Amino acid sequence: MPEPTRHEAEDRQQSEDGSIGLPDLGDSIDVTTFEQILEMDDEEEGHAFSRSIVFSFFEQAEQTFTKMDDALNERDLPELSSLGHFLKGSSATLGLTKVRDSCEKIQHFGQKKDEAGTTDEPDEAKCLAQIKETLAAVKEEYAEVEKVLKKFYEP
Repeated sequence: MPEPTRHEAEDRQQSEDGSIGLPDLGDSIDVTTFEQILEMDDEEEGHAFSRSIVFSFFEQAEQTFTKMDDALNERDLPELSSLGHFLKGSSATLGLTKVRDSCEKIQHFGQKKDEAGTTDEPDEAKCLAQIKETLAAVKEEYAEVEKVLKKFYEP
C-alpha cells in the first residue's frame, strides 16, 4: 500500500477508538459506524463500494423528503411516521446521527407521541407543527452531512 502524501496525512485524524484514516467528518457522523462501511471497500477500487452506498442514500433521502413534504401537506401522520422510520434506519446505517435522531422524532410525532415517543400527544395540529419544524431541521442536518461526505468522496 503506498504511503499517504503529506496532504493526505495532514487530513487524517485519529478516531476515538484509535483507528486512523478519516478526515474530520464533523459531529453529525459517527466515525466508528462510518468506518465499518468503509471496511467493505475493495482497496484496489478505492472507495467505490461505500461511495455507491452513500450516494444511493443521497437519492433515497431526497425522494423521502419530497414524500414527507407531500404527507405534511396532506396532514398524513401515519405516512410521516413511516417515512421518518424508514429514513431513520438508512441514516443510522451510515452513522448519520443527527439525521437519524431527527427522523426518529418525526416517527414519534407521526404516532401522536412526544419527541421521545414516551407520552401520547392527542393534539394532531401540534404533532404536525412539530413535524414541520423537525423536517426543516433534518433537511439542514442532511445538507451538512451531504456536503461533508461529497467532499470525502471527491477524487
